[in-house]
Amino acid sequence: MKRVVVGLSGGVDSSVAAHLLVKQGYEVIGMYMRNWHDESVTLSDDCPWIDDSNDALLIAEQLGIPFQVIDLSKEYKERIVNYMFEEYKIGRTPNPDVLCNREIKFDVFMKIAVSLGADYVATGHYCRKNTIEIDGNEVHQLLAGKDDNKDQSYFLCQLSQEQLAKALFPIGELTKPEVRDIATKMELVTAEKKDS
Repeated sequence: MKRVVVGLSGGVDSSVAAHLLVKQGYEVIGMYMRNWHDESVTLSDDCPWIDDSNDALLIAEQLGIPFQVIDLSKEYKERIVNYMFEEYKIGRTPNPDVLCNREIKFDVFMKIAVSLGADYVATGHYCRKNTIEIDGNEVHQLLAGKDDNKDQSYFLCQLSQEQLAKALFPIGELTKPEVRDIATKMELVTAEKKDS
């Protein structure tokens, strides 16, 4: 049985992604990535990461999968936040989402997953992956998600072949309404949660 670590964000998309993988027979482990600690720079007194990590835990319990929270705030500050400020200083507008996927989710997070014996890392991104063979070598193609309104392939555009080889995107063939419908039918606690 192949092992998959799912980045459970506490939202409906990653919740349904985890559910689909369990249904497909994978051994699934849920992990919540905490990427920020400094509450002094938030726009309100809320701590949304606490609610999100609690929702992720509830989903893991509903699905009967192991769960843990991992702290990647140091790596996030070094690789994403510092880079953003440097880019702003020289007059460029960085895209932190593209960088976060390449540097955090599919690098630091993926290495942790592999150290736990994972064959794959899965996320709730609306995109698809196709694998073809060219001259005897596997080539992984990143494709747009089925839902034109939610396609997130752009945010994964810098993933390497090595990263794509270990990536799964379980909801890429679904539309957002279909994802919500699955979550509602499964009575997942995140079924009605608004998008971030």
